[in-house]
Amino acid sequence: MSASSTQPQPLSLGQVAQRWWPLAASWLLMSAELPALSAIVARLPDPEIHLAAYGGVVMSLALIIESPILMLLAASTALSRDWASFVRLRRFMLVLSGALTLVHAAVAFTPLYDLVVVGLMQPPTEVVEPARLGLMIMTPFTFGVAYRRFHQGVLIRFGHSRAVGLGTVLRLSSTASVLAIGYLAGTLPGIVVATSAVIAGIVAEAVYAHVRAQPVLRYEVRLAPPVKPALFVRAILAFYVPLAMTSTLYLIIRPLGSAAISRMPDALNSLAVYAVVQGLVFMVQALGIALNEVVVATLDTPRAAPVLRCFTLILSACTTGLLLVMVLTPLSSVWFEQIAGLSPELASRAHTGLWLALPLPAISAFQSWFQGTIVHSRRTRGITEATMIYLACMSAMLIVGMAWGQVAGLYVALGASTFSVTAQLGWLWRRSQSALQATAGRAPATQT
Repeated sequence: MSASSTQPQPLSLGQVAQRWWPLAASWLLMSAELPALSAIVARLPDPEIHLAAYGGVVMSLALIIESPILMLLAASTALSRDWASFVRLRRFMLVLSGALTLVHAAVAFTPLYDLVVVGLMQPPTEVVEPARLGLMIMTPFTFGVAYRRFHQGVLIRFGHSRAVGLGTVLRLSSTASVLAIGYLAGTLPGIVVATSAVIAGIVAEAVYAHVRAQPVLRYEVRLAPPVKPALFVRAILAFYVPLAMTSTLYLIIRPLGSAAISRMPDALNSLAVYAVVQGLVFMVQALGIALNEVVVATLDTPRAAPVLRCFTLILSACTTGLLLVMVLTPLSSVWFEQIAGLSPELASRAHTGLWLALPLPAISAFQSWFQGTIVHSRRTRGITEATMIYLACMSAMLIVGMAWGQVAGLYVALGASTFSVTAQLGWLWRRSQSALQATAGRAPATQT
């Protein structure tokens, strides 16, 4: 066999698209989960109480507790290159997710709940006990998410992205089945139906990810050549801690942003419309977010950098064009009025706010390109630095908006988000250059 036949083939746009589209489909499907949950709970007894308990308390706490494990997908994609690395990273995942699950249980089942929820969050009195019950049902949430994201990273690393999309379909099918049972029964509290549906979907997807990963572990990970230098706990921590800080900081800014909007003009309408605009923009952004793991998994391939850069440009143009069509045509009115159920007045405000969010899909695509490059290099500190820049800019602009007091919180928050993410992107670009240069430096040797 010739030397050239054993070398990996250069990456093509078709191969990138083949890896990307199942992940993009998975993100799109996940973005549809929250509207489905809200629609069912809204049709059960006492919808206002249970929607507030689920969205305002249960998911806020569950997401903050689980935030340190959200980056396990990127970590597993980047580091699960051989069997020894996989075993050490799996041990790290089990310890971290187990500890966070104990924290969740402590909040849900002990007097710590009253301290955190009643004392700090101060929701309406009628929301407190339904939220307590929902948080108890959600106890397996963190471990289930960690387990499936870890195994999904292995699948992506070894070229099985389509399996991730199939897992999402199974998750949503399980969630929809529980929602349908709860809706047909008609007597169960909305918080029980919603949280049970979420847990059913999470557990189903985690079990699927475990089963689907077994042949990959047996025939590909075990046979992969050992990575040098070997991956030990210190290297895992140096790689992962900045990523965990990034996801935690992102989730902390969400309630702070809502608090700031509440202190600006037209607060109630702004809070209602802001969530709807964010939901629509996120569905388009998800197409760009899905590129992150593709970059991490394929940047080692010969001539990968220019192909990935080209794909990023195409993706950013397409996603921006998609959102622009929504802005320039009656589609935005159909979405905001017919699907989201906003009044014509609120739909008009949402349409105006959508102009401020227009750059976000393109920014998400380039953010995945730069951030994936940084994760691939294993020098993840730059991602945390970029997140701190985002938080600083966002906080400053929200403070200015509150002090000025002349512009509705909806427009201040959307404008601040676009400006802050742009500043974050600039720092990610700067930090990614050294990693790209190192990749380019290896290319000639690979081709030779």
